[in-house]
Amino acid sequence: MGSMDGRFEEAGGGGRSRTRMLDDRWDGRKHRGEARDSDRERRSRISRSPVERDRRRDRVRHSRVPEDDQGNRGRRRENDVKENNRHRESKTEDYHGDRRARTEDTDVKDRKSEKLQDDKVKPNMGFGGVYIPPFKLARMIKDIDDKSSEEYQRLTWDALRKSINGLVNKVNATNIKNIIPELFSENLIRGRGLFCRSCMKSQMASPGFTDVFAALVAVVNTKFPEVGNLLLRRIVLQLKRAYKRNDKPRLLATTKFIAHLVNQQVAHEIVALELLTVLLENPTDDSVEVAVGFVTECGSLLRDVSPRGLHGIFERFRGILHEGEIDKRVQFLIEGLFAIRKAKFEGYPAVRPELDLVEQEDQFIHEISFQDEIDAETHLDIFKPDPKYLENEKAYEDLKRDILGEESSEAEDGSNVGSDDEEEDDEDSEDEDEEMKIKDETETNLVNLRRTIYLTIMSSVDFEEAGHKLLKIKLEPGQEMELCIMLLECCSQERTYLRYYGLLGQRFCMINKVHQENFEKCFVQQYSMIHRLETNKLRNVAKFFAHLLGTNALPWHVLAYIRLTEEDTTSSSRIFIKILFQELSEHLGIRLLNERLTDPEMQDSFDSIFPKDNPKNTRFSINFFTSIGLGGITEKLRDYLQNMPRLIMQQQKPVSDSEDESDSSGSSSSGSGSSSESETESESNSDESSREKRHRKRRKRE
Repeated sequence: MGSMDGRFEEAGGGGRSRTRMLDDRWDGRKHRGEARDSDRERRSRISRSPVERDRRRDRVRHSRVPEDDQGNRGRRRENDVKENNRHRESKTEDYHGDRRARTEDTDVKDRKSEKLQDDKVKPNMGFGGVYIPPFKLARMIKDIDDKSSEEYQRLTWDALRKSINGLVNKVNATNIKNIIPELFSENLIRGRGLFCRSCMKSQMASPGFTDVFAALVAVVNTKFPEVGNLLLRRIVLQLKRAYKRNDKPRLLATTKFIAHLVNQQVAHEIVALELLTVLLENPTDDSVEVAVGFVTECGSLLRDVSPRGLHGIFERFRGILHEGEIDKRVQFLIEGLFAIRKAKFEGYPAVRPELDLVEQEDQFIHEISFQDEIDAETHLDIFKPDPKYLENEKAYEDLKRDILGEESSEAEDGSNVGSDDEEEDDEDSEDEDEEMKIKDETETNLVNLRRTIYLTIMSSVDFEEAGHKLLKIKLEPGQEMELCIMLLECCSQERTYLRYYGLLGQRFCMINKVHQENFEKCFVQQYSMIHRLETNKLRNVAKFFAHLLGTNALPWHVLAYIRLTEEDTTSSSRIFIKILFQELSEHLGIRLLNERLTDPEMQDSFDSIFPKDNPKNTRFSINFFTSIGLGGITEKLRDYLQNMPRLIMQQQKPVSDSEDESDSSGSSSSGSGSSSESETESESNSDESSREKRHRKRRKRE
């Protein structure tokens, strides 16, 4: 066993020594190989260097070098060595510079990670940047003590932007009534640029919700018209850019937005007609397709508001269809549009019932021309510190209470908390607030009413349609006069008189007596200010009232206000009376007009036109009507003028008789003597007359 163990030990020891030998050999070879590789690399590097190439070239060319050349060679060699040293130093500097850059990158990353972990993170003030959760942003805003500082304004601006974007993105036809109060709770005056940009981006991303965004803008426009104007200007500017760049998807989305703004009456229908004119001026396949889509969206409203303009657009479509220069697909689109028009745009309503949120009287209509220079006011999208930030925020808070009616809820909460006496005081104050009425000194509602009446009158095809639309307008008590004034103004603005206005005024006088009385007031008012009117306006007004008088829509006693004398008339009033009576003679005829003017029941009203108080005034009236070709209506006045001396003597005779009776009442004898003398005179006169008769009979017999 011992020999065996020793044998194993010797074998084991020999094995270990043999292994060490092999390892040492391998290490030696490895070191020698590395040394050889390093020598080869050094030689190849030296051989590749330009200095070594010059040396070899010199050795081959010159076996013997003069002393001067040796000196030059030595200087060249020194310069080469210096260049090699500089090359090595530049390499080492690049290496260390890379290391320093890597270390700086790691330091920057470490700092960013530390910033993210820090609670007092400042958000990136541009768009995008580090995301901050809403609760953390609210806590940061709350921690800032100075509410007017720029940092606080930046944080509130970022919160306002996120809130407006969130509300606009989640609005739909179902929840729009809930979104609107939340939207008004945000400062839309400060963030009007953000609101407009958010609406345009959301509409571009989801064109199917265009009517919802238009309804949202319409509600905001009732309280903040500058927001609606800004949005319309930006949309028109975007449309012009898309049209110039031939960007069809953007053009389709933009025209759809404008169509629904026209439907909501945020934009005037003239904007729609001007857009269609531009698209169809030089028709192409794309422009005609865009125009067809636009008319499909807002054609229902244009059919009611401006039927003449819509008819002109369809005539242009018909001309394009007959020319046949466009693609077949677009021709089919035009034919489909004509079919929709024939069906009265059934299935394409202007506004869905759930999105009809604004009354027509409360809406502000904006009108923008495509030829005007438009300022998009893009600076409103960028944060700028406001030196009056706190004052503006407080002013908007007051405005928000007026819009949302938060004062009443706060008053009710306070009254519930207080005692019974406090409740009574609060109720009294609330009653006083309810009794207090706000008076609009700017007359905004009156201007909007006049605009509505004017547009309705000018856009109607006939007087029946205009009367039907005007009767639908809800007029407050006392506003009926505005309807009559606007009708008369529209009539006076025409170049020539249109019977359309007379028929419309006649219809209103027949429907309601209130309108008849208002037209009587208008007659008196117009005649008193007739000298201010131009000749054309004067003629139209005179023919309008002549139509009302000729159809008995206006009572004839209004003529009592006219006093036809030289002193009481002017050149303008004489022209008015001339045109008025000439039109009446054409309507009724001279015979019927004479019968009306000689009606005994109406003589009190016509005494001012046919004056009988003074022969001078009577002659003036007769001469006036004779000069205008209506002398036939002055026959009775002529008879009166001829009989005027006899009537004057008859009026004066009873006065003289009464005076004689008073004088002769003192002496009866003188009266009897005079009576006897008169009897004798009468007898003598009778005898002379009988003698003359007999003498005539004798002559006849002879």
